Order: sequence, then C-alpha cells, then structure tokens
Amino acid sequence: MDIRISRAGPADLDALSQLFDAYRQFYGQASDVPRARQWLRERLRFGESVVLVAKRGDAVVGFTQLYPLFSSVRTAKLWILNDLFVDEKSRRSGVAHTLLNAATAFAKADGAVGIQLETATDNHAARALYHAAGWQEERTQWYSLNFTPGVH
Repeated sequence: MDIRISRAGPADLDALSQLFDAYRQFYGQASDVPRARQWLRERLRFGESVVLVAKRGDAVVGFTQLYPLFSSVRTAKLWILNDLFVDEKSRRSGVAHTLLNAATAFAKADGAVGIQLETATDNHAARALYHAAGWQEERTQWYSLNFTPGVH
C-alpha cells in the first residue's frame, strides 16, 4: 500500500497524538497522551509548527514536525526538523525517507534556504537514514542551558 504524506490538520490530531506519545516515550518520557495532544493542538492552532503525517490507508504511521528558524547572518528562513518518528510496525518500509523528502519539498516551496536537524551520535539508524537521503553531517559545537528543575 502506498504512503501518502499530508500536512496535519484537526482530523489527524487523535491518531497523531498516539504516535507523538510513542515518540516521546522513545526519548525516555513517561506516557502522557493528553499532554501530547495538547502540545500538538497548540502548535497547529497557532501555526508554530508544521507537522507532516504519513498514512497508509487511514492509519497514521509516521510524522515529522518542523519549526521555523531564521538566520541573521544569511538573512534567510530555515526550518528545523525537530521530530521524526515512524510506528515500529512500519519501519524499514520507506516511510521515514518519504517524510524527509516531503519535508524538503515543503521547505523549498516555503522559500527556505535549508533544513537543519540534530540527533544523538549513538542514533545510528537515524544517522544512516539522513546520510542515505543526502543530508550532510556538520561538525558544530552546540551548547545548551537547561531551565528544567533537576535536569543538568
């Protein structure tokens, strides 16, 4: 069955929330579907992100979420691909690659000069996917300042 990519809308919110919750669990967060749903609803409602969903039939099997980013030096718009997740049963079937291509097409159509993402160095599957899709790994130095109590 073919993979269809579309921009997420209100009708996708329930299924997308379940997948977003699984994504957050993948990164060590406790399951909290209402929180996931609220987060997504607010981002979509206020136009703060773009979520592309991958569907097979009526089932949402993957998504990517992009946030706008601006480069002062380049005086240009970019997008940060912040989230990419595919349901475990749908992995290794082209869904992630199709989502990356759709994100690229969206950013180009939006007039952006590029897309950036960050992933853990030990996330070998994701890094292999990005390399296979033509993404270039850069050696930059990131710093972070965390405001969450108890997180260092």
